[in-house]
Amino acid sequence: MRDLGAGHFRAGPVGAAEAVGAVGTVDAVGAGGSGAERSGARRSGARRLRTALAHAVLTTLLALSLVGGAAGWASASGEAVAGGPPPGTAAWRADDSFGGRLPDPVSARPAEVAAFFAGLSGPERHRLVAAHPGVVGNLDGVPVALRYEANAAAGPHVLAYDPRGRGLVARVVGDLDTATHVAVVVPGSDIDLASSARLTRWATDLREAAGEDTAVIAWAGYTTPDGIGVDLATGRLAEAGAKRLTRFTEGLDAAGLPAPALFCHSYGSVVCGLAASRTDARDLVVMGSPGMRADDVAALRTGARVWAAESPHDWITHVPHTEFLGLGHGPDPTSPGFGATVLPATDVPAHDAYFTPGTSTLTAFGAIAGGELR
Repeated sequence: MRDLGAGHFRAGPVGAAEAVGAVGTVDAVGAGGSGAERSGARRSGARRLRTALAHAVLTTLLALSLVGGAAGWASASGEAVAGGPPPGTAAWRADDSFGGRLPDPVSARPAEVAAFFAGLSGPERHRLVAAHPGVVGNLDGVPVALRYEANAAAGPHVLAYDPRGRGLVARVVGDLDTATHVAVVVPGSDIDLASSARLTRWATDLREAAGEDTAVIAWAGYTTPDGIGVDLATGRLAEAGAKRLTRFTEGLDAAGLPAPALFCHSYGSVVCGLAASRTDARDLVVMGSPGMRADDVAALRTGARVWAAESPHDWITHVPHTEFLGLGHGPDPTSPGFGATVLPATDVPAHDAYFTPGTSTLTAFGAIAGGELR
């Protein structure tokens, strides 16, 4: 067991989230005041209440925009959510060479997909890869080696690749075949196929901290908020991402891989919070989180150990940790009442620097990913 020093961690008791603050108080009118005075006071109080609520909403939206770190506003309609079947599904469904036994890419669960491929001969598997690389390379439940083969044109150790739109990709650092521990890095805003090198670097740094018996997956597998806009403040993209993350982790399980530790950065922690009850993750680690859309650890309904880190140098400290009319993502996971085990982060210099080599945070992350810290 790696000794990281007991003073580095604190675990707050599970409890109610802290209130953001009062939004306004209606002045009382003395019993001797006229009806007109009381009516005027009520109207005045209602106006103050509406003004305070509007201010709270705008503050939340604008503060959450700090998480984006990119110039410009996203379109008013928001990002188009990646979803639906993998590329090439139409041709896959029309292929009758297996007597109509090909699993449907949308409705078949990863365990069903794994069972189908387990019943194929080697030549049959490779024939499917050659004929339908887009489906085989992105279908959760397909054996890892076949997914690598199908995605070979995109690079080595690519577990998923979809170039449509902004693009989705999942790259593996390490050897999934021999790994005794698996970690998945779930990114926040402004990560897509074109910008995924940053995510791969984080995965590489995490794997070096964890050790060679750990494989780390850089999962740019959902549509992230792009730029500064309303998508950062709402759960729309996170809800879609949580479904994709759930299916992805089911695929890891169907492939016989160890239950993963999820490392969720920024808006990615919203995704992980929504997926928490539907994955078999052994650890759930959030950093720079605007909230997880849960009041506390108990509300996540997960058997995973929940960890949280927040640097005092992180923009996220300016985000109001509240949720109102669909805006905002709830309590700070590092707050005492949330119930997560809080990791050291005072030496993390910025919002995007939690995987910086040499920091106490990355040391702790490595111990969690490698199964040394429980």
